[in-house]
Amino acid sequence: MDFFSGQESLTAVQWALRAIVGFIFLIVIAKIMGQRSISQLRFLDFVVALLIGNIIAHPLSDEGLGLKGSMITMSVVVALYISGVFLSLKWPPIRKIFNTPPIPLIEYGKIKYKNLKKARISVDVLLSELRKEKTEDIQKVALALWEHGGFISIFLYPQYQPLTHSNLTPPLKPFHFPHTLVKERKVDYEVLKKSGKDEEWLIKELTTIHNVTLNNVLLATIDESKNLKVFLYN
Repeated sequence: MDFFSGQESLTAVQWALRAIVGFIFLIVIAKIMGQRSISQLRFLDFVVALLIGNIIAHPLSDEGLGLKGSMITMSVVVALYISGVFLSLKWPPIRKIFNTPPIPLIEYGKIKYKNLKKARISVDVLLSELRKEKTEDIQKVALALWEHGGFISIFLYPQYQPLTHSNLTPPLKPFHFPHTLVKERKVDYEVLKKSGKDEEWLIKELTTIHNVTLNNVLLATIDESKNLKVFLYN
């Protein structure tokens, strides 16, 4: 365990062991903190990520520093982070420190310039976010909010919102996930049983409806409506 403490010099193997231990410890820390993408990092997450990255970087690049002190420091930082998360869930005043309320940037088609300065973003950034949402006209926007995560939520007036399935008449048929019934000439009898059919029905479907034999089938799927789709070898 000489690689764990500070040394005047480390061998290549000791450097590698430090990297392995540091990597595994960071994975454990990330699991405890919860996995998020960069765009999902909250203010507290960002601060802790900067601290942990800086703490672990030094012993992994300086042989004179030991891993033990860095790992203890990171453990304390993560404990403080988890405590902060739980406290923010229970006490609204603490929650407001870490999760600031959204700032309205556009209301009823009008830009709130004072709130742009409060959010520290420019009109150009606002227009760029609107373009990402395929919105070319500010007057189509009923409400746009600057969220604490650093992104903008945009809500259009109802007449400018895109059509959804609920607007269609008649409504769309429900989606049925197809299950693999035959793959490379082999029948999945468990799927066949769950579908309420037997091998005799399958052979009959293949020969009478699709005019093929089982030996010609590369893939066959069945959905909840008992529709059989067949794909043949070329």
